Amino acid sequence: MTWVFLGIAIVFEILFALGTNATKGFTKLWPSVLTLLAAAGGIYTLSRALLDLDVSVGYTIWTGIGGVGTVVFGAIIFKEKITLARLLSFASIIGGAIILRVTSV
Repeated sequence: MTWVFLGIAIVFEILFALGTNATKGFTKLWPSVLTLLAAAGGIYTLSRALLDLDVSVGYTIWTGIGGVGTVVFGAIIFKEKITLARLLSFASIIGGAIILRVTSV
């Protein structure tokens, strides 16, 4: 269940980041409510994952994969550009997350 909780936390992290843009500085009620719920859900599910994971592993994977997901969905939803430099950065983040996972067993 640890990795399931971490996966759910990552989804909430992506929703939080994307939702923050939709709040227009927290001036839009429903996007603001959903963004705050996503933040709370992410922190809760991350805390559940950290019951069995080292914080250095869980938090790094949460922020790293959440960041990559945010950039990918930002490109899809908000038409942000994905450059070669960004692709190389994604590969580094994903590679680091995989190394953390493999070495944390």
